[in-house]
Amino acid sequence: MTDSTPCFGCTGVHLRLGGREILKNVSLSVQRGELLGLIGPNGAGKTSLFEVLSGRYHAQRGKVYLDSQSLDGLDIFQRARLGVARTYQSPVVPNALTVGETFRAARKAYKPYMSVHDAEWAARLVHLEVPWERIAGSLDTFDRRKLLLACLMMRRPRVLLMDEPASGLINTEISELDLLLRKLVDEYHIAVILIEHRLELLDAIADRVVVLDLGAVIAEGDPKSVFKDPAVRAAYFEGAA
Repeated sequence: MTDSTPCFGCTGVHLRLGGREILKNVSLSVQRGELLGLIGPNGAGKTSLFEVLSGRYHAQRGKVYLDSQSLDGLDIFQRARLGVARTYQSPVVPNALTVGETFRAARKAYKPYMSVHDAEWAARLVHLEVPWERIAGSLDTFDRRKLLLACLMMRRPRVLLMDEPASGLINTEISELDLLLRKLVDEYHIAVILIEHRLELLDAIADRVVVLDLGAVIAEGDPKSVFKDPAVRAAYFEGAA
């Protein structure tokens, strides 16, 4: 069940990189206990928006907020401490560390330090069922994604930004991912923003969808209505062609 008050988002974001306008007056919000899909053709500005939301990039104009607090001027580490977590499209894990050592590094990344019990809880939450003595780099794609997600979940984030988490997964794994994401949203009331190209996945699990094209928001609403929008279909399918 969603909270009617937006807990995270941005207003009027403008971003220029290398003299090129990447984001143009972008505003979006997500509520606690809501999964917001973010779609658009390649080059629409989706990942750049995540960079702004997470604090890796700082926009020339606009605001990013968490609950009633402005995040402007805070870097990616400061925002992470406040509860903004992010996953990346490529699930890169430490090749030289075991699963247990990876959890230990994540537990010690920020104060207050997390305990091994937090790591065990997070591993159970994401259904990571591999020996902790195993080298993290030897895991398959889905287990690497689970490991990285578990490392984030130890901190009980308020917001989770996910960049194409279904990339490289087979259908059965995608179905398991769907259930896991809805569990994080419905049971733990996390606000999730999900970049995804698979419209059928978003149609199944997203509460709302925002569409970016050429750095601007062109549509927002429930998935079925948005996917039928002629402007969205033209931008998304023609832009992806």
